[in-house]
Amino acid sequence: MEKVQMPPKQKSPFRKFMYIAGFGLLVIAAALIWWKYYYVFGEGVKSGQLNYVVKKGNIFKTYEGKLIQVGLRSANAGTIQSNEFEFSVEDDSIANVLMLNSGKTFDLHYKEYKKAIPWRGFSVFIVDSIIDMRP
Repeated sequence: MEKVQMPPKQKSPFRKFMYIAGFGLLVIAAALIWWKYYYVFGEGVKSGQLNYVVKKGNIFKTYEGKLIQVGLRSANAGTIQSNEFEFSVEDDSIANVLMLNSGKTFDLHYKEYKKAIPWRGFSVFIVDSIIDMRP
């Protein structure tokens, strides 16, 4: 008895298109997530008197702080308000130095992201180094 060989099954063009389209969508989604949450949008230095640094959070404990800058600004006509820079700190050693020196004047280098991530902090401004500290 002779065996009948079946020709190999060919993938349908639609299935091939769906694989390529799915891969393309994954690449686009990954690029958008990187751009929104990990791309450094800006960098700079803020100077002012350190008001506080605290470690807080329900699930992710992060360091959050506030720097009071010299000068006054007015959001509405007839009001006076101080300039405040709210930030997060990822590095434990930087956060400990800041916590032990509350009330002193600091020059802090920061990176600005487009969106905050819970394990990085509540703010889009992440302090990554202390440039100078004065009494």
